[in-house]
Amino acid sequence: MYTDYMNLIGHLDSDCFYVSAERVRFPALRGQPVGVLGNQGACVIAKSYELKAAGVSTAMPIWDAAKLCPQAIFIKRDFRWYEMLSRKLLSLLKTVSPKVEYYSIDEMFFDADELAHTFGCPIQQAVEKLQQKVLHEIGIPVSIGVSKSRTLAKLGSDAAKPFGYHVLLEEQSIEQFLKTQPVEEMSGIGKKSQAKLAQHNIINCYEFAQADFKFIRKLLTIKGETLWWELHSEPVTPIQTSRPSHKAISRGGSLGVATADTNRLAGWSARNTERLVEELDYYQVFAKRLAMMLQFKDGGGWSGCIIFPEPTARFSVLLSAVKQMLAAANINQRVSHMHLLAEKLSFRQTVQNLLFEGNPNSPIDRAAAIKQQINKKMGRFALRSAETLHLPDIYNDKTNEYDICDVHGKMCF
Repeated sequence: MYTDYMNLIGHLDSDCFYVSAERVRFPALRGQPVGVLGNQGACVIAKSYELKAAGVSTAMPIWDAAKLCPQAIFIKRDFRWYEMLSRKLLSLLKTVSPKVEYYSIDEMFFDADELAHTFGCPIQQAVEKLQQKVLHEIGIPVSIGVSKSRTLAKLGSDAAKPFGYHVLLEEQSIEQFLKTQPVEEMSGIGKKSQAKLAQHNIINCYEFAQADFKFIRKLLTIKGETLWWELHSEPVTPIQTSRPSHKAISRGGSLGVATADTNRLAGWSARNTERLVEELDYYQVFAKRLAMMLQFKDGGGWSGCIIFPEPTARFSVLLSAVKQMLAAANINQRVSHMHLLAEKLSFRQTVQNLLFEGNPNSPIDRAAAIKQQINKKMGRFALRSAETLHLPDIYNDKTNEYDICDVHGKMCF
């Protein structure tokens, strides 16, 4: 027989997921130093443990990584393949748990109450059997944490990497574990919060948990207090089996090669706007406010926003707003990142439209519908704004057709 535990939360985290996914279809990569490239092939976005041991870090330019590890193998990203394996992992996890949260493409929270019953053994052995099941059926190594709250479960899986697990159930074992974990290992504790805590000699998670919760709340707001309760095995944040409605939708990111060229910036503006409209259409929402953030290669940045007279999702209206903001930014240095953020969202069926805003017979809406139909049939960017012709290198590279933020249903991104 085995001991029953109630209200257990598990956190499953894939080890080096992008690299592991490439090794599923290319087994010869196992044991080799492998890096997956993003940003138009310029930077390492994921690395194997072998590559990490050579000193290569995430976001390192490929030319620097190649110097540190000349024998490394670099592969361009393929998010469609990664999503396919991620969905398989999600489906598998649902066979052993009644509740699963699709937190990110490589991380999932799950109700672990039935795990011991499912595998017919004590919880520790059941977690190990789940690991082996995932590895055997999908080919992805994972690390798992199981405890009484999300924060403890995630701390456990992070500390168990690679391909390990932590089952944290007894008060004494939790306390000993927390003493080994720096506060910055908790999700939600960034450098600023870490510095604030350090000023009060709170360095590890045990010291965080021993502090008065009112003091933590005053120092780090309600988010800090939530972590405090969760370290005390109180599951404040439940498992969410479906993603809540977006409060904002963003598209953009790195421009690959930083630029101050007005044509390329116009091209990126059109590309990011088209991708943003895709998401507004997917979720059937309008935006009342559009914000734009620019990051400069040599430091600093610019941000601005425009509020529309009426909520909209029209490409022409949104692109015009982006161009206005670009002009206001008065760019005279190289831009490395561009982000567009649609805010103050409203569902389309609840909005009183202007005469032509939602009229399917208006020329603009008919053109948008035709464009959508063609791209659905012929390929995502088969029909696109002529301004994107200034980015031939981006559209000639198939790895740029699908990005991590195009994977729907995740809690993050």
